[in-house]
Amino acid sequence: MLETMTRRMRARSAALLVSIEAGLGRIMIFWLLLAGLAVALRIALSPIPNGLQPATLAPYALLIFAPLASMALALRWFADGEDQTQPAVRLARIGDWHIVTRDRAMRHRLYGTSGLMVSLLIAILLNVPLRGLEYLAAMPAISGAVPAWLSRLHLIMTIDVVLMSSLYTIAFIAALRCVPSFPRLIAAIWMLDLAMQVTTAQVMARVAELPRGVAGPLHSLLEGNVLKVMASVALWLPYLLLSKRVNVTFRHRIPA
Repeated sequence: MLETMTRRMRARSAALLVSIEAGLGRIMIFWLLLAGLAVALRIALSPIPNGLQPATLAPYALLIFAPLASMALALRWFADGEDQTQPAVRLARIGDWHIVTRDRAMRHRLYGTSGLMVSLLIAILLNVPLRGLEYLAAMPAISGAVPAWLSRLHLIMTIDVVLMSSLYTIAFIAALRCVPSFPRLIAAIWMLDLAMQVTTAQVMARVAELPRGVAGPLHSLLEGNVLKVMASVALWLPYLLLSKRVNVTFRHRIPA
C-alpha cells in the first residue's frame, strides 16, 4: 500500500512539474493581471491629494514588471542549465557520495525536479505574490511632498520587494532548469533576505520622527518576514543537503 501511494505521489508531482514547465507563459500573464489589479486597488484606496505623478507609479511599475523581466532573463541565462559546469568548490560535504558524470546522473532514476522538489519550486515562486501583497498592504501610494520618514520607508521597502521578488523568480527558474548552482543560489538569497529585514529595521530605528503607530506594525512585518525565511531554511536546507534527488540532479553524485 505504501509503495502504491509513493508511486501515485511521484506521478502527481511529475504531472505537476510538466504543467509548470508548459505553463510559464500563463504564470507570467496571471502575475501581470493579479499584480495590476492589486496595484490599481492600492492606488484607488490611497489618499493622493496632488494626483498621480511618475514618482507615484514608478514603484508599482517595478513591482509588476521586475519579476517578469527576471523570469525572461533567467530563462535565457539558464537555457542550458543542465549543461552548466559544476561549482569548483563543493560546499555541501555532509554524507558519503560518489561523483558521477553528468550523463550518468541524467540517466539516474532520481534525476530531475519532480518529487518533493516540486513543492520547493512552488514555495519559492509563492514568495513573489506574497511579498508583493504585503508591500501593497503596508505601503500607501505617495505623491508630492511627504514626511521624510515616509519617503525613506517607502524607498527601502520598494527596494526590498523588487529585489527579493526578482531573486526568488531567478531561483525558481534555476531549479526548474536543473542549474548546478541552484542550492547555493537559494541559500544566498535566504541570507540576503534576512540581511534586508535587519537592515530595514536598523535604518528605520534611526529615524527619530517615525510615528509610534508605524513603528509597531513595521516591526511586526519585518519580524514576520524573518520568521518566514527562517522557517524556509529550517524546512528546506536539510533537504537540499541530504536529499538523494538534489544530490543527483544538482551535484551529480550518488550515494556511495
